Amino acid sequence: MATAAGTGDAKPGSRWHLPHLAPLVGVAVVALAAYVIHKVSAEVHVADIETALAATPLRSILLAVLLTALSFVAMALYDVLGAEQVAPGKVPKRIAAFAGASSFAVANTVGFHVLTGVPIRYRLYARAGLDMAQVGHIVGNGLVAFGLGVATLLGAAMLIDPAGVPLLDRLDPRLDRLLGALILAAIAGMVLWLGRNPRTLALLGWRLVLPGAAGMLARIGLGVVDVGAAAAALYVLLPADVQPGYAVFLLVFLTAIVAGTASHVPGGLGVLEATVLIGLGAGTNPDVIAALVVYRVIYYLLPLVVAGLALAIHEGRRGLAPVAGKALRIGRPLVPPLAAGLVFTGGVVLLLTGNLPAEGSRLDLLGHLLPLPFAEASHMAASLVGLVLVVLARGLLARMALARTASVVLLLAGAVFALLRGLDWEEALLLAVIAGLLVLYRDAFYRGASWQRGDWRLFRPTPGWLLLVLVTLLALTLVGFIAFRHVEYRDDLWWAFAWHGDAPRFLRVSLLLAVAAAAIALDTLLRRPAPLPATPEPIPDAVRRLLDACPDTQPQLALLGDKRFLVSDEGDAFLMYGVAGRSWVVFGDPVGDPEAGRELVWRLAELADRAAGRPVFYALSPDLLPLYLDLGLAILKTGEVAAVNLRNFSLAGKRRQDFRQALRRAERERITFDIVPKADVPALLPELKTVSDAWLAIKSGHEKGFSLGRFDERYLAEFDCAVLRQAGRVVAFANLLHGADRHELSIDLMRYRPDVAKGLMDMLFAQIMLHGQKAGYHWFSLGAAPLAGLADHPLASTWNRLGTLVYRRGDEFYNFAGLRAFKQKFDPTWAPQYLACHGGLGLPSVLMDIATLIAGSKAGLIRR
Repeated sequence: MATAAGTGDAKPGSRWHLPHLAPLVGVAVVALAAYVIHKVSAEVHVADIETALAATPLRSILLAVLLTALSFVAMALYDVLGAEQVAPGKVPKRIAAFAGASSFAVANTVGFHVLTGVPIRYRLYARAGLDMAQVGHIVGNGLVAFGLGVATLLGAAMLIDPAGVPLLDRLDPRLDRLLGALILAAIAGMVLWLGRNPRTLALLGWRLVLPGAAGMLARIGLGVVDVGAAAAALYVLLPADVQPGYAVFLLVFLTAIVAGTASHVPGGLGVLEATVLIGLGAGTNPDVIAALVVYRVIYYLLPLVVAGLALAIHEGRRGLAPVAGKALRIGRPLVPPLAAGLVFTGGVVLLLTGNLPAEGSRLDLLGHLLPLPFAEASHMAASLVGLVLVVLARGLLARMALARTASVVLLLAGAVFALLRGLDWEEALLLAVIAGLLVLYRDAFYRGASWQRGDWRLFRPTPGWLLLVLVTLLALTLVGFIAFRHVEYRDDLWWAFAWHGDAPRFLRVSLLLAVAAAAIALDTLLRRPAPLPATPEPIPDAVRRLLDACPDTQPQLALLGDKRFLVSDEGDAFLMYGVAGRSWVVFGDPVGDPEAGRELVWRLAELADRAAGRPVFYALSPDLLPLYLDLGLAILKTGEVAAVNLRNFSLAGKRRQDFRQALRRAERERITFDIVPKADVPALLPELKTVSDAWLAIKSGHEKGFSLGRFDERYLAEFDCAVLRQAGRVVAFANLLHGADRHELSIDLMRYRPDVAKGLMDMLFAQIMLHGQKAGYHWFSLGAAPLAGLADHPLASTWNRLGTLVYRRGDEFYNFAGLRAFKQKFDPTWAPQYLACHGGLGLPSVLMDIATLIAGSKAGLIRR
């Protein structure tokens, strides 16, 4: 059954939006399920469940195994059909079937489908030449098939027999059947709609090409088989006195699927069970609980073990070599998600066994070997290690080197504590094997920059992961209360120490874990500094040399002093970047030798990846877009850059009338223009500061940075300065950026006094361009017009249509259209400007990080 557990994992946004709401919904569902289990199992004894397990008929178990196999055959065929649609004839059917079955087996149990199932598929499909986008289409087709299968079975069950289901039995049966008929009619209508023309489903910027009518019917059939067989596997395990009609049970099972998916708990653990118990009204029946336990083993754990072995054998057969190092490299791409799942599982095992009664004979033997205090301390230490392992699993998922090292140490410590607290050798062996795998594949965990390799902040849990940890801890604590519910509570239990004092040990461990979890939660929520370094570097001599030889003026912003630099080994190219949040934002194209610049782009992406960051390339020209596409980045147009050809520039004509009037006004009011050489600028800085402060006061603004110049004495001292004077007093100024070989001239920082004549900006622009023309410059850059020139068409991307809307309606925040109209008066040549980054749901976070760099801090974002 291709459940969607974990698919809701999303990269975090900047505020509480849907990605943050989903974990809260999951917590609510899990809390409700935990409460239900606690209430309905009040009379259930563990011994009764064990007796029911032992009495499970072998015939029912074998039939459940066969139905599970049938369900996984259907899941395998999801990928066979999807691969044939996306890349006809390119992927062997056996590979597609293997990819589908194995990825679903892992994702259904471990959860986090995007982080577990998708990498497994990509590993297998990449050998057939498929890229990540094509793999995404295959996954999307599978999820569509699963969803339609659920809807089809829901409609059919409501149409056949809804009367036996709680809540539905209170409605008129005719209404139930009408709803079922409407669901089936809607699905039939969709199939007919697909039969006319090829259709595309667009969601959040993603486009999924849907199959034709025949292909969709096949997928619906597979979905019906998948979900129907999964439900039947549990149905045959139920005791006969509890089994309702299959249609009624199917409705209960579908409700359990939806609840398990909403909970975001791996495999819907606990939620599925609670929903089935409620739906069947069998909360106190140990036979039903035993059936659910057997189902969990057959449908979830057994396929996981088979898939793990099959993947290991598959990888070994394809790449096994005498050299051990090559054998280790084969499975390395699969290691981080699998290791995260295994460590998470190891932590859960330690926590779970710490909350259950120990095996009496082993405790008796241990009592002859160790003093009681050693066992008591080991019990608490083992549970504490389990909690930390659950937290550390996120660091392994992010490929953090420190997380791997810490996990190995804690797994081995947990194995020792498991032996010392109850001679749990099976548990110790499991933890030791997991630690051995982490040692074997140590190179798969490479992230963590050298200056912060030991920094806890690199894998501090996110709020979403913290919620998962707390939900897990709550569920396991509830298991302990159920196990010891027949022990009467007394105050002296807290201080009762005995070899068979399991209940007092459980109480003490629960308190310890609650305190530890609270400390982790406070650390997570209150102390979340930026994980990546943002401290700028001194400007290297190689950068200054390359800027002197660069014909373009935009790279001169490297002299702002607020960026880091990546310089080629030969010193013949560099790129500049800043760090905000998880984004490593490169400003502009590489400067210098083109080939060396391309290598730097790859190096920056590798550095960001090693630090668990994401590469972002901002303010790009069209020249290197194929390179950024090779990096797997999405290309987004952010606006246009205007440049005036000074060789044919003139102030003649109606459109330049404002500039001619401004120059005549300057003559009347005796405002003079002058170019102050770079060497003389330092002496002029106090007067320029006065002009800048007056300009900032009327703008109610503050200085920006990164891609915009600011008043900084060291920065302004790097350039010549154009000034307007009235009666010897500076009333306006702009720094001049010169390109090599007089290719380009531009300004960056323009400030003027508000209490002087109108049109100072027009005066300054006109004078500077006339000066550039006289000095022999080819181009004058007017800079960028944000969001200008984006495609406005119903078929354009979501980004383009949203950008166009902001461009037209966003005058309250920024004069987008007015800025472009002003620059258009010079009849410039417009060139597109782009942003390259990972798309999808992480885009808002990327844009926020870029805005933070420009504003100077997150606090600067709220200031005008």
